[in-house]
Amino acid sequence: MKFETLAIHAGQEADPNNGAVMTPVYLTSTYKQDGIGKPRQGYEYSRTLNPTRKALQDCLAELESGTWGLAFASGMAATDTVLRLLSQGDHVVAGNDVYGGTFRLFDKVLRRFGLDFSFADTTDPENLAEALTPSTRVVWLETPTNPLLSISDIRAVAATVKSHPNKPLLVVDNTFATPYLQRPLELGADLVVHSMTKYLGGHSDVVGGAIVGKDKELGQQLAYLQNAAGAIQGPMDSFLVLRGIKTLPVRMERHAQNAEKIAAYLAQRDDVAALYYPFHESHAQFKLAQRQMKNGGGMISFVLKGGSEAAVRVAEATKIFTLAESLGGVESLIEVPAAMTHLSTQGSPLEVDPGLVRLSVGIENVDDLIADLEQAFGS
Repeated sequence: MKFETLAIHAGQEADPNNGAVMTPVYLTSTYKQDGIGKPRQGYEYSRTLNPTRKALQDCLAELESGTWGLAFASGMAATDTVLRLLSQGDHVVAGNDVYGGTFRLFDKVLRRFGLDFSFADTTDPENLAEALTPSTRVVWLETPTNPLLSISDIRAVAATVKSHPNKPLLVVDNTFATPYLQRPLELGADLVVHSMTKYLGGHSDVVGGAIVGKDKELGQQLAYLQNAAGAIQGPMDSFLVLRGIKTLPVRMERHAQNAEKIAAYLAQRDDVAALYYPFHESHAQFKLAQRQMKNGGGMISFVLKGGSEAAVRVAEATKIFTLAESLGGVESLIEVPAAMTHLSTQGSPLEVDPGLVRLSVGIENVDDLIADLEQAFGS
């Protein structure tokens, strides 16, 4: 089946009890067993497995070309669970432009437990190769990155990683692209992670995370950690993400259509010093983005010549773009990363330009969105 069909049907069947077309929300904490240690259909306690969550996990696995999926309470819970595979003294190489919450977890929290982290330009496989050490166990890749929307060649990075004696796990955060635009497992990644809060949910009404992979043993290890630590996604949130995924292909097409027009508008403005959008010809990895992604997605970042003062002024003046953190909903959002989502990077080598503005372009009428930006620039 094609992606659009899988998004609606994968992992989901009509309820065998009553024929309900939509996956029911199983609001139960425990399940009747047929005997001691004999749970029905594998269900015994909802921290371990819940039918609504299982439907979502199976759907995610198919969409990402994996064999298993795990749904978590948040994207950071999913990220944290991957890192629980490691032991004291293990080394992680991450991109030098990552989500502020990821940097905070790595640099401010997990270092205290004896894990070592370094940050490298993953758009250059040679640069990445130099960053690998004898103790490297994980390479953490965002593509497109947050907030500068840099693109790394997943296939080339996978080749570099697999040539290392340790064969570290290659983990790709696919939140910005979603499986509709790019499928990292098909390009050599070992694991894919998502903040399902963003495009997969798509309506700014749910928080969730996911891990998807192919290797069954690795999946069992992560499922064990998920059950042991307990950062699971609840059944109602699982239902909401399942519902959101059904329209993912349609939404991603509209997000990208609007974003391409807004990127073109921003590119011709004299007060914009730099524009970052993967499918705009000015992007440093424009050709790679076209090869690796179906379209450019709905995220745009740009730097204003007026610096922090101009960025704050514009972000606070929009009327349709809502000043808010997060992204990927049907409504358009605007933020200043240095003071909001990436404040944790302040004073570090990953510190964000205070004049950078990030847009999550929604699916409203694009003429209205451009008019809103026009009036904000003139405020």
